[in-house]
Amino acid sequence: MTEKQKMLMGILYNAEDQALIEERNHAKSLTRQFNEHWEDKGRRNYLIGQIFGSLGKNVHLEAPIYLDYGYRTTIGSDFFSNFNLTILDGGGVEIGNHVFIGPNVGIYTANHPADVKRREKGYEWALPVKIGDKVWIGGGVTILPGVTIGDNSVIGAGSVVTKDIPANVVAAGNPCRIIKEAEEGDRYGIIDEKNGQQLSKNIDELLDGMNQEREETKEGTYEESLKKIEERIKELGILEEENED
Repeated sequence: MTEKQKMLMGILYNAEDQALIEERNHAKSLTRQFNEHWEDKGRRNYLIGQIFGSLGKNVHLEAPIYLDYGYRTTIGSDFFSNFNLTILDGGGVEIGNHVFIGPNVGIYTANHPADVKRREKGYEWALPVKIGDKVWIGGGVTILPGVTIGDNSVIGAGSVVTKDIPANVVAAGNPCRIIKEAEEGDRYGIIDEKNGQQLSKNIDELLDGMNQEREETKEGTYEESLKKIEERIKELGILEEENED
C-alpha cells in the first residue's frame, strides 16, 4: 500500500513520501501563481480551476491562499473567502454552496502523533472536513481534522472548532460551542443584501466580541452577555437599517 493510499484511508502515513512531496510542491506552484497574478482575472480563474478538485459557479477567493494538495478540496457555488485562507487538505475538504469565509481562516485535516519519534519521521494522519451550505465562518477561525459544520450555521470569529457543529446554530469560542439557534432573519447570522458590506463588517465585529464578552462576564448568565451585544447592535444602527426596508 502506498503512502498516498494510506492518507486517503485516514490511517497513519509518511508525509515525507516523495510522491506526496511532489504533489504538495505542485499545489504550491499553482497557488504561488494565483497569489502573484490575482489581478489578472482570466489567469486567476484558470488557476483556481487547476488548483481545486471541483468548483461551482461564482467562486471568489481573495489572495493569498495556501493549500497542501488543492485537488483534495471541493467548493460549491456562490463561495467567497477573504485573505489568507489556508487549507491543509490531505484528508479532503468539502465546502457547500453559499459559503462565506472571513480572513485568516485555517482548515486543517492533518494531525500528528503524540509519539515524538514517529512525528520526527514525518508520520501523520488526515481526517476529512465538511462545511455545509450557507455557512458563515468568521475571521481567524481554526477548523480541526474530522469536523463537520452543518448547513446555515455561523462560526464566530476567532473560534477553534474541535467537534462537529450542527445545522442552524450560532457557535463561537475556544473550543467552539453552540451559543444559540440561528433563526430566520437572525441579526447574528445574515448579511443584508442592500447594506451587505457594512452590515457584514458590523456583524463580524459582534461575533468577534462574543468571546471577549464571555471572558469579561464573571457573574450572571451568558444571556446577560448577549443583552450587551443587542445594545451594541442598536449602537451600530443595524436595527434601523433593516427597519428602513
